[in-house]
Amino acid sequence: MSITNTKLDINFVRSQFPAFKDPMCKDWSFFENAGGSYVPKQVIEKLNNFMISTKVQPYADYPMSKIAGNNMDEATELFAKMINANHKEIIIGGSTSINLYILSNALKYSLKPGDEVIVTNQDHEANISPWRRLSEFGAIIKEWKINKETAELEIENFESLLTNKTKIVAVTHCSNIVGTVNNLKKISELAHKKNAIVIGDGVSYAPHGFPDVKELGVDFYTFSLYKTYGPHLALLYGKENILKNLPNQNHEFLSGSYPYTINPGGPNHEELVSLIGIYEYMIELYKHHFNNEDTSIRSKIKKINNLISQHEEEISNPILEYISKRKDLTLIGKNKIVKKNRAPTISFISKEKKSKKVSEILVNEKIATRNDNFYAWRCLKALGIDTEDGLVRLSLTHYNSQYDVERVLQALTKI
Repeated sequence: MSITNTKLDINFVRSQFPAFKDPMCKDWSFFENAGGSYVPKQVIEKLNNFMISTKVQPYADYPMSKIAGNNMDEATELFAKMINANHKEIIIGGSTSINLYILSNALKYSLKPGDEVIVTNQDHEANISPWRRLSEFGAIIKEWKINKETAELEIENFESLLTNKTKIVAVTHCSNIVGTVNNLKKISELAHKKNAIVIGDGVSYAPHGFPDVKELGVDFYTFSLYKTYGPHLALLYGKENILKNLPNQNHEFLSGSYPYTINPGGPNHEELVSLIGIYEYMIELYKHHFNNEDTSIRSKIKKINNLISQHEEEISNPILEYISKRKDLTLIGKNKIVKKNRAPTISFISKEKKSKKVSEILVNEKIATRNDNFYAWRCLKALGIDTEDGLVRLSLTHYNSQYDVERVLQALTKI
């Protein structure tokens, strides 16, 4: 039965995820969601059903093949609607790193020697190294550097880097270390005044609320589906008017058949179909918390996003406050979530212990986390943090509970 409630029903949420009843997982508090989330039962069911009944080459005339192809198309269509795109603008690839590498190969043909590419030192390496490699084709790479005191990207510095030669801007929507949500809409507006293309990395943003890519105004946007409660795949959105003109990176006979032109080999069939399960889970959340109104998919996603944000703010702020008040610990980024100004991705170092040792203490208390540079080694280097030992990251998502928070706060007292 549907209920109308402005507070996330955490018991209902956790009942959808088999991991919380699994003998291996159930006694742990999982704080490594930024590395990969648990999956709801709907995703598992879709994957199992495909492997049992429709594990055949899709798009033929026999029933199993027809169903396989239809489900693949449905998964793409549903995800397009969830982020306010159309299905011709969606590419499902093996990972964000692969998707951006292929995209950079396609875009390099539009560059001339002396054209400028802006990258940051706050991003995950997936949205840095493919663009830095364009220097091999004559591009000038300019780095938008973080403020070493705050770890933030400051918009004034970005404006000073923009010129009429700027062709590509690659920037994270939300840092997987700092947690700050950058103003991607403003960045896009400024870049477009110089006719530059903007590639937004939403890997650390999307798990906390699927974005409206049209509202952001970006030209490309990517995130990892295995961090948004699905299998190890990644989504790349691209504006149709740009995608259809990019040179083919796939088989020769597919030339002109975008978006397949930017997806060599195509998607993993069974995992693509399992993405329907993410949609079904989100709709279950909507039905459970709101009146089942006949409204658009995107409108439902927006309501769920708000519900998730409120819950994540409530459970994350006590951890942020505790770490920020400890004189022996250094918190990276803002010390409070207010109106989704940062994600519940909480990174810190100890002034007295190696991050490896801190991580071991937490793991011994059944807090699932780790120390690492998390592929954002340029950010750590800029902050003067050892990139080998790294920092400790506690990354929450909406299925984390108040009980998890109490456990991690207790564990932190033992550092």
